[in-house]
Amino acid sequence: MQARLHHIFREHYTWLRDKMRRHTGNPHGAEDVAAEAFLQLAEHRALEEVREPRALLATIAKRVLFETWRRRDLEQAYLQTLAAAPEPTYPSPEERALVMEALLAVDAALDSLPAKARHAFLRSQLDAVTYAEIAQELGVSASMVRQYMTRALSAILAATA
Repeated sequence: MQARLHHIFREHYTWLRDKMRRHTGNPHGAEDVAAEAFLQLAEHRALEEVREPRALLATIAKRVLFETWRRRDLEQAYLQTLAAAPEPTYPSPEERALVMEALLAVDAALDSLPAKARHAFLRSQLDAVTYAEIAQELGVSASMVRQYMTRALSAILAATA
């Protein structure tokens, strides 16, 4: 089988490469397609029985070429999508200052709360813990947790108004 592949390569490589060069317009691309076609031919189970190696090589090479074009088109579409995506935006110094001011106000409002109210608010908002679970953690009723939440939200709204 190795001898048969070597013979087919010697007889048909130049022909296939030149044929692919006409399709690709690129000597390097043509060599890549021809090489891939021969790699696929080497995996052919009945290589010894192939009577028309040029026809088989042409078929394999066309499939390789179409796959190459498909891949190139997909890459181009991806690059165009990336190019069309908006540039990431960053907050201006003024926007950053406003956000920091609001965060400091929220922090001060939370610091002014009793420990249980602050704990209830932070567990609810940051950890998505239910009021019932918070009540159990704090040893209070769920209605008391609701009161803590109301108190915390009122303090935050007053601090950021």
